[in-house]
Amino acid sequence: MAGRPCSLAAALQVVGDRWALPAIREVMLGNHRFRQIARNTGAPTDRLAARLKALVESGVLERRPLPDDTRHSGYYLTEAGRDLAGITRELIGWGDRWAVTTPPVRLLHQDHELVTRAVCGTCGEPVHAEDVHREEMIPGWDRSGPVQAP
Repeated sequence: MAGRPCSLAAALQVVGDRWALPAIREVMLGNHRFRQIARNTGAPTDRLAARLKALVESGVLERRPLPDDTRHSGYYLTEAGRDLAGITRELIGWGDRWAVTTPPVRLLHQDHELVTRAVCGTCGEPVHAEDVHREEMIPGWDRSGPVQAP
């Protein structure tokens, strides 16, 4: 991939297509059949089929027989797919604040509305944007871009 080496860009290669995260959302909600996913995303079936195939190939989803009809396969989350749950929750929150006038769903934690916050897994402290900084790990790059040889 051209440009700055970046895990964000690499992740978007996998889940950045318009139909990827809505399809993953449907599988997270327990909708495993292609027709359910197509109906609930509104995706054109040819585009959805291609996107689901790519998500299987990238290891986000897997196909396996449906428990109630083993003649047909459904889509299920892999560990990588389940690991997208936090990201989808954050995107829903961002969308509620910035992309819709009325949130279409409310996320609950037990008996109350879910409010999340980032906590450092190493030290346990809350994460604030001003406390986060970058360490460039790719030789020849710094924050402003590729380092020019003197």
